[in-house]
Amino acid sequence: MLNSKQRNYLSGLASTLQPTVMIGKEGLSEGVVRAVEAELQNRELVKLRFIASKEDRRVLSEHIAESLGAELVRVIGNVAIFYKQSDDPEKKSINLPL
Repeated sequence: MLNSKQRNYLSGLASTLQPTVMIGKEGLSEGVVRAVEAELQNRELVKLRFIASKEDRRVLSEHIAESLGAELVRVIGNVAIFYKQSDDPEKKSINLPL
């Protein structure tokens, strides 16, 4: 569970990132969840943009985070930010403040 200081820190890091996963008119699919999972394994911090299904973005984001064991950092507008610490010490690039 992230505290507010950690959420703010991760939001700041994510502000420079471009969304790498998009949810379009097809909505949430297994492919979208797997794409977020792959990005989390590579980067630890992922931005997802909602092109469609905008009214359900909070619920869909919480579902993605729960199914992947990730943290939903924030949903801002049509963008959701996810964080999951890497199990591989070589890929771990983010050190969260306490």
